[in-house]
Amino acid sequence: MKHYSVLLKESIEMLNIQPDGIYIDGTLGRGGHSSEILKRLKGGHLFAFDRDATAIIESKQRLSEISDSYTCIHANFSSMKQMMNRCGIDKVDGILLDLGVSSPQFDEAQRGFSYRFDAPLDMRMDQEQALNAAEIVNTWSYEQLVTIFYRYGEEKFAKQIARAIERQRLIEPIETTLQLVDVIKSALPQKVLNKKGHPAKKVFQAIRIAVNDELGELKQALNDGLSLLKPNGRFCVISFHSLEDRMVKEAFVGASSVPKLDKRIPLLPDEIPTSDYRLVHKKPITAENTELDENNRSHSAKLRTIERI
Repeated sequence: MKHYSVLLKESIEMLNIQPDGIYIDGTLGRGGHSSEILKRLKGGHLFAFDRDATAIIESKQRLSEISDSYTCIHANFSSMKQMMNRCGIDKVDGILLDLGVSSPQFDEAQRGFSYRFDAPLDMRMDQEQALNAAEIVNTWSYEQLVTIFYRYGEEKFAKQIARAIERQRLIEPIETTLQLVDVIKSALPQKVLNKKGHPAKKVFQAIRIAVNDELGELKQALNDGLSLLKPNGRFCVISFHSLEDRMVKEAFVGASSVPKLDKRIPLLPDEIPTSDYRLVHKKPITAENTELDENNRSHSAKLRTIERI
């Protein structure tokens, strides 16, 4: 299946790329966003991160056909500040994060991300890490499962599904994606099964987030990314579900806000607090109809951008 880079035109425009700038693509994927950044650089450099070694291997050739002004780093974007320091760089002109799982990861059955294929329960973005989906499903306690299903999947039937998993694994381990789908379906009322959308979607999302510590990694990346920006540098984040978007919104609004003042207390001009950041657009940017028609996965995408003043 063809891989689409979501909100490609919009995110590149919001980055406001300077030809001699230093840029970070924290989620290289199959190189869609990185390619467009690289095309606009003359004298600048791109650092592209991905925790998936396969993504780096497959993207290098695509990037090399454009320019050699790039460095691929096999690491999570949460380590970008540390890795930039190792490269002797303390400030950058722009950062882009695309928080979606890449289409090939969903479409490669053996990776175990999708409820559409029968495959081993895996869901690791970094194939070198130990924790995978099978371990969570088969060894985590009922309470732990309920917590992640509620918190990361916003699943109303978290308790019922966790109890069904607990019962099933006493009989035999749940080792494949379709085994897990069957267990989830067995815990849901018929009226839910009849609704539009796959009944396992929320639980699969929750397990994937837990396996890859996605929200913990994002929190670190938001803090470090803001501190890495040069004046006029921009930080763009594309999110795909409400948990991520809420975190990005809170981080960006918090960074761009100034403390409320007591208007009864007179202040000199240089005493009035200001912010080091500004929101480039207050409302998130979403996909246009043309992109929505071409790529179903762009329906939930939201782009937020902040700039260092």
